[in-house]
Amino acid sequence: MVADFRKRFWVSLVLTAPVVALAPMIQSLLGLEEALSFTGDSYVQFVFASIVYFFGGWPFLSGLGNELGKRRPGMMTLIALAISVAYFYSTAVVFGLVGEVFFWELATLIDIMLLGHWIEMKSVMGASAALEKLVKLMPSEAHLVGDDGSTRDVPVSEIHHGDRVLVKPGEKIPTDGMIVDGRSTINEAMLTGESKPAEKGEGDEVIGGAINGESAFTMEVRRTGGETYLAQVIEMVRAAQESKSKTQDLANRAALWLTVIAITVGSATLVTWLLIGKPFDFSLERAVTVMIIACPHALGLAVPLVVAVSTSISAGNGLLIRDRTAFERGKDLDAIVFDKTGTLTEGRFGVTDIIPLGERSEEELLRLAASLESQSEHPIAEGVVRGARERKVEFPAPSEFRAIPGRGAEAVVDGIRLRIVSPGYLREHDMVVTDERVRTVADQ
Repeated sequence: MVADFRKRFWVSLVLTAPVVALAPMIQSLLGLEEALSFTGDSYVQFVFASIVYFFGGWPFLSGLGNELGKRRPGMMTLIALAISVAYFYSTAVVFGLVGEVFFWELATLIDIMLLGHWIEMKSVMGASAALEKLVKLMPSEAHLVGDDGSTRDVPVSEIHHGDRVLVKPGEKIPTDGMIVDGRSTINEAMLTGESKPAEKGEGDEVIGGAINGESAFTMEVRRTGGETYLAQVIEMVRAAQESKSKTQDLANRAALWLTVIAITVGSATLVTWLLIGKPFDFSLERAVTVMIIACPHALGLAVPLVVAVSTSISAGNGLLIRDRTAFERGKDLDAIVFDKTGTLTEGRFGVTDIIPLGERSEEELLRLAASLESQSEHPIAEGVVRGARERKVEFPAPSEFRAIPGRGAEAVVDGIRLRIVSPGYLREHDMVVTDERVRTVADQ
């Protein structure tokens, strides 16, 4: 749709140039009557204006049909009325009716309206890039577990409620479900904004589109297709993009009244001049002029631009507008509650404190930790490695690396077997750290 509006705008803009150049009013203002006018120039202007009207004006003409079909005249009705009156009256003038043509006004009006709608559609489609990213989160295949324990790859569309699916390390979860065997860490950052992987075990719910950590598990399918969490998010975003704001609804209502006013005033102008005693062609020219002037160029361009700017800026900052009407009421808010991680903060882990409990220095501890974590894809491990590199600490490659699902990792570094573990691991093994500095950092 964006490409269609772009094509219509540029074609119409190019054809508008000769239409404007051949307009008697423009020639008179520029003093170029002798240079630009020639015998039959009105027919040439008619040909170019006809292309602009039917090709460039088609979105508005078709929109007129849609609005009248729904019995809800709006902006499209007003624009179509203005360009149609200008075109058919000017055509009649070219072929014998006494009066002035309005081809250049017609062409420029179509150009302005096409530009506004092109910008609006471009911004909306730009916001759809976020929607496309959500769609790409879902894998195309799943490992279906049979009754005998064997697995086979099937399209995600073929799995059903109650099926059991194997999710291997590093794979995307194919649909919503519950873990029935195994334990792992799940990265749900793209869905929830929470950068720290969530520990999941038997009985825990998992979301389709999230990324499994370093352990395999078997899940039972609970929701498929449009019932899944991700599908509902996608539908919510799509509905928000198609919704109209209060400003747009107001503009459409204003356009309806302006349409009625334009027709009423135009008709009154025609009747008034006829009653005064002026010829029909003279009266019709004045009536058409009034109806064309009544079309609000600014309204047709300003409203799409407001939508375009608000949508593009919001999408550029990672904000998807769910309800445009609620978004417009945001100016009246006096308090906002945010989820911190991934919203107000970047959600990137790093090294904040190093507390030696033995004889090793802070740099040596960081070197050993970075060496072990360099083989892990866990976000916290990446933060440790990043912290070492920022401090210009060099570290060797480890050997015999092994992940401890949901608890940490172990490896051999410089001939020493090391483990980096979570507080939960310490509690499970009754390992108590009494140093007050560690407790202070842990409570931050």
